[in-house]
Amino acid sequence: MPSEVSAFASDSEAPPAQRAAMERALDLARRGWGRVAPNPLVGAVVLAGDTVEGDDLRMRSSVLRVVALEAAGARARGATLVVNLEPCAHHGKTPPCTDAIVAAGVAGVVAALPDPDPQARGGAAALRAKGVAVSIGLLAEAAAALNAPFLFAREQAERPFVALKLATSIDGRIADAAGSSQWVSGEAAREHVHWVRAGFDAIAVGGTTALRDNPQLTVRGVVTPRRPPVRVVFDRRAMLNLGVQLVSTAREVPTWVMSSLDAPSSSVAQLENSGVRVFRPTTLRDGLRMLRDAGVQSLLCEGGGALGARLLADGLVDRLYWVQAPVWLGEGAVPAFPGVPPHPLAAAPRWTPVERRALGSDTLLVLDRRLCLPGS
Repeated sequence: MPSEVSAFASDSEAPPAQRAAMERALDLARRGWGRVAPNPLVGAVVLAGDTVEGDDLRMRSSVLRVVALEAAGARARGATLVVNLEPCAHHGKTPPCTDAIVAAGVAGVVAALPDPDPQARGGAAALRAKGVAVSIGLLAEAAAALNAPFLFAREQAERPFVALKLATSIDGRIADAAGSSQWVSGEAAREHVHWVRAGFDAIAVGGTTALRDNPQLTVRGVVTPRRPPVRVVFDRRAMLNLGVQLVSTAREVPTWVMSSLDAPSSSVAQLENSGVRVFRPTTLRDGLRMLRDAGVQSLLCEGGGALGARLLADGLVDRLYWVQAPVWLGEGAVPAFPGVPPHPLAAAPRWTPVERRALGSDTLLVLDRRLCLPGS
């Protein structure tokens, strides 16, 4: 990261109180998952000396910093505002956060990341012009991982941020030799998947998975998303029929099918008459471009194995949510990564772990292909 971005050579050199406050800000931001789209996840803490004087969470990230200042009240004067994203400097539905920060008499701002949004960025410069000290870069990698879909969408417009969710056995199988996959993972892991779904614009599966498992692909958990995800099926032959839940409920929950130009016109017409929106991409990458053009900035792919492997092989997966269950399925069971080309060890791509934790008896590993660090 360039020297002008960070006030410290490393996170470990930051004052312990500021580091703890940033961890609190990130935790507050995380609680907005699924509730603030299309805005970023933002948390803010007012720090007076080593004491937290104000923190809060609202469903609109654009006012989060203001809420923290209001919670601190007069104690914000001379204090430090710790926030995971640079305060905004633009007039939207609310005045700029920078105005409230200056009015509150805040002496300094510590932010994890600069804001890459063309409309919102520039808050650091505006604050410095008013005499407020600003440093950016504390816990930047953790902040980048938290807002990865938002940051990716501001970095490129060719396709959505793509996450792949897999539930596998210890030996990397997604189903047994008979093709049964319900359920590889346990109840805690399945509940967590609903939480993950809430933070994405769309949820995708392959056509074979849609026919075999007949999923709903809706969010049924503790978080009610601000915008229910669109359901996407990569179904080259337009094989879905009226007996599939995704088709029978298409007028209630938006359902899109990515079929090929070779799909039978009668099948396409039947889907469209059922309320399904049908796209006709020429390649998988072209299909992702169409989704982005239609407003999908983040896509969670949940199966099947062939679709996930194609996305991985084509370098189109940005995040992997890997749930590993403590079970062996053995030779002949369905592999999670069929057809992914080999790499010499020295040249093999290495992903960045961003989360590891237990989900009941299962283990969750979240990996990012790379971190989107604005200003790096």
